[in-house]
Amino acid sequence: MELTEFIEKFAEQFDETDAAEFRSDTEFKALEEWSSLSALSIIAMVDEEYDITLKGDDIKNSETLEDLFNLIQSKA
Repeated sequence: MELTEFIEKFAEQFDETDAAEFRSDTEFKALEEWSSLSALSIIAMVDEEYDITLKGDDIKNSETLEDLFNLIQSKA
């Protein structure tokens, strides 16, 4: 799994946010479109794409996309 691939899949979960806004240092919870439903979508995407189960606390404790990516890699 590559960081750029993860960011692309993460960005696909958002309809209104420009894909250019998604970078490794993006603080995803600060996005205008972010909501609890977004969190559920990300949890489902990670489970489906990477067969890794994230918990709400995993997202809560991650600040940037790279933080979340590193957490997912540590669970792989």
